[in-house]
Amino acid sequence: MENKDRLIVHSEAENIIRNVLNVSFNQHKEKLVLYYLIESNYGFQNSTTAHNNKLLLLLCELHREKYKSLVIPEKFQHILRIMSTNIDGKRKVMFSLTAIKGVGRRYANIVLKKADVDLDKRAGECTEEEVEKIVTIMSNPRQYKIPDWFLNRQKDIVDGKYNQLMSSYLDSKLREDLERMKKIRAHRGMRHYWGLRVRGQHTKTTGRRGRTVGVSKKK
Repeated sequence: MENKDRLIVHSEAENIIRNVLNVSFNQHKEKLVLYYLIESNYGFQNSTTAHNNKLLLLLCELHREKYKSLVIPEKFQHILRIMSTNIDGKRKVMFSLTAIKGVGRRYANIVLKKADVDLDKRAGECTEEEVEKIVTIMSNPRQYKIPDWFLNRQKDIVDGKYNQLMSSYLDSKLREDLERMKKIRAHRGMRHYWGLRVRGQHTKTTGRRGRTVGVSKKK
């Protein structure tokens, strides 16, 4: 079959499937399966009605394949424990990992790609090996060629290292930073010490705390 004829068959098949099944082939994977079925003796050119019906049945199965993930597998974990944090197993892996303090969607995305974990998976479907690999990559990002600009702790003031701080380590480092700024009497440290706004906000009318001053009426 020449390229021109193949394109005609593909477009014709897509139109028929859309009209009969109301299925739109947006995903690349579905299109590949569709084209494979057309190429393997189920084409619309010079074919019988039986062949067309067989193709429709196969595509119905493909369409049902989308909804199989709604059935919970036997070894599905509803709650996972990763980095001292409870992870919701019903959410997709990338979004469920954002429950860990210090992990955002972008960092979770690159970690899962490095670990070869399907992004469409639910967190509860991950095997123990996959979870271990995810934790290892998150803890040692530079060993897996995650760039330095991606990390939330760059050029640490104590050891000069680059790292991704998560969970309780993030809180302890923040506490250390504040204590250091207070100790050297930096402006930021003193503002924290006095309990005032640190980032240049106005304080005349907002953020009033402590003693309340009432207005007395004139007699």
